[in-house]
Amino acid sequence: MNEDNSPLSTHNSPLQNRGTVLLVEDNVNILHSNRRILERCGLTVLTAETLREAREHLKTAAPDVVVLDIMLPDGDGLAFLPELRESCFAPVLFLTARDAPDEKLAGLCAGGNDYITKPYDINEFRQRVLNFLALLRINKTPGANLLLGPIKLDAAAQRGFLNGRDMVLSPKEFALLHLFAAREGEAISAETLYETVWQAPMNNDDRAVRFQISQLRAKLDGSGYTIGNKRGEGYCFEKES
Repeated sequence: MNEDNSPLSTHNSPLQNRGTVLLVEDNVNILHSNRRILERCGLTVLTAETLREAREHLKTAAPDVVVLDIMLPDGDGLAFLPELRESCFAPVLFLTARDAPDEKLAGLCAGGNDYITKPYDINEFRQRVLNFLALLRINKTPGANLLLGPIKLDAAAQRGFLNGRDMVLSPKEFALLHLFAAREGEAISAETLYETVWQAPMNNDDRAVRFQISQLRAKLDGSGYTIGNKRGEGYCFEKES
């Protein structure tokens, strides 16, 4: 690994404060180095030296990208991937010393989205993570399928899934959730929500919006996300604190 201390490593990413990465790595030096590199890009970084610690993070967080070592003190990253997928649909980048071609293929066949072997170039590592986040941003547009942690929204089928299970959303609930997810972290007024989803003027009566949001909040339980209400601004779809 070559840690770059040039100005490139401290550049301002267009994704600043717009992504969370979970690093699962038992080599403390690599773990801390990768965390510094990604934090310089404005990303939120969670770290775990074991699978047990990774599981604890996944109980409360919904990372956008997971960087996963294979050889860990309490298990194998490849064997952990099916368990990870039960609660997290984030792209997985394997970062490992296993460099044989058949081992790389095994990682990709197991469901990994990318594979880097140690030693590695830190600039390439950083860019691969940023590329995943950029792709997620592209997907967060109206009419597109969306993937946020354990939530998957299928635009064509108008269905939402939480940890792989159908959320049984009504058409209005799906439309609201899709709009919220595409504008994550942004306050949206009740009037805008009504005009966009119901396609009619709200006429100063927000009861329908409040009812649907109440129903939607209940179905988001366990997702790591919630719909907050910012006084004077509107509703905001955001990660639970």
